[in-house]
Amino acid sequence: MMIYAITAIAILISIALALTRAILGPTSYDRILSANAIGTKTVLLIGVMGFLAGRPDFLDLALVYALVNFIGTLAVLKYFKFGTLRGTLSKPADNS
Repeated sequence: MMIYAITAIAILISIALALTRAILGPTSYDRILSANAIGTKTVLLIGVMGFLAGRPDFLDLALVYALVNFIGTLAVLKYFKFGTLRGTLSKPADNS
């Protein structure tokens, strides 16, 4: 059990480093990438903490959080690229 506690501490340290990159990142894409990394490390932390607590149902929560993190990252990237979250429709081709 001690190795899982050490793993949880290492994950917390890496989350702190990613948070530092989110605060100091020179570009918005650095901040988005570090927020995604924090989300991924949080999924790992939920899994490890569930294993420490003897609650395997935490893995289900970790999977849901991973999906929300992925969809959220895609939404933020789309917003930064297009300025809106609405669908981007291209103009129909002019065949005349």
